[in-house]
Amino acid sequence: MPLSAGSKAPDFTLKSKQGDAIHDITLSANFGKKNTVLLFFPLAFTGVCTQEMCDISQGLSAYADLGADVIAISVDSPFSQAAWAQKENITITLASDLNKTTASAYGVLLDDLAGFGSAAARAAFVIDQDGIIQYSEQTPTPKDLPNFEAIKAKLAELK
Repeated sequence: MPLSAGSKAPDFTLKSKQGDAIHDITLSANFGKKNTVLLFFPLAFTGVCTQEMCDISQGLSAYADLGADVIAISVDSPFSQAAWAQKENITITLASDLNKTTASAYGVLLDDLAGFGSAAARAAFVIDQDGIIQYSEQTPTPKDLPNFEAIKAKLAELK
């Protein structure tokens, strides 16, 4: 079960490869500054995940206009995430939860995804500037996308 709205968001520091460098992505860096949309997705280089991340990348300005930073998290390595982002023109911040502790902390780690082992479920969280989860959704299956209109509506309320 994913963490529910009203819960304190577990902080994390994950690796992200941007350009030639590896960077740390820390949730609490946004506290007191902006809201955060966390998108958990199962695996890079898969059809639905590619569609989701490309759509969000194309509409990233809408989230910025609502005062939010978007971070997408999967259990892929930062190197495979970076190769995927380059191939597909994905511009949102991708963070590697290779050790699966962040997906587990948010309650969205699937034990087994189609025989590939554990991976993040497809899920979305809106976290306010105080680190409180304001919106929580895990999709019924990894093939389903989150309700992005509901996410934007929640961000508009928080603005």
